[in-house]
Amino acid sequence: MKYLHWTILGLVTLIMIPGGAMKVLRMEDALLPFSQLNLPIWFALVIGIAEIAGAIGIWITRTRRIAAIGLAVIMVGAVYYHVRFPPVLGALPALCVFFACLYILRQTWNGGRV
Repeated sequence: MKYLHWTILGLVTLIMIPGGAMKVLRMEDALLPFSQLNLPIWFALVIGIAEIAGAIGIWITRTRRIAAIGLAVIMVGAVYYHVRFPPVLGALPALCVFFACLYILRQTWNGGRV
């Protein structure tokens, strides 16, 4: 079970850091969803920083719970975007990260210190 936990943390990190970096670096592909939702570009920067911070925070025992909650909330927004602007299958990575965050939360609330 310990290896599953570390693998999930690693996969979430490998997905969130590049995605957050793309937003912080203002890459056009990463900013498109924000413009389609009529959100300001600075919001993409905030989300990018939050994604990177969350990806780091899930590795620190003291911040793991709040980081997982924050990433899960961001993933709800990502799923919303993909449902609103098809193809809906684009929401699959965000759903996977969302459920991974739920798993991380379950482990922290069950005293599952790994």
